[in-house]
Amino acid sequence: MDDVLLEVRKVREAYARQFGYDLQAIHRDLKAQEQASGRRVVSLPPRLPRPTTANGHDSHAANASGRING
Repeated sequence: MDDVLLEVRKVREAYARQFGYDLQAIHRDLKAQEQASGRRVVSLPPRLPRPTTANGHDSHAANASGRING
């Protein structure tokens, strides 16, 4: 396993342990950090699902060359 990935997981585990693995407490802390950062936070509306073709594939899927079809 990649050393960076192991370090990220170690830090994530320690952070979660700090809040007793309570997701609401973690969320409150992250929101407090967001507010304290002073950065502007932008909320975008949810994306609508793309229409699919009769064969069930995304009608705007990239082809083998990476170009968008449709």
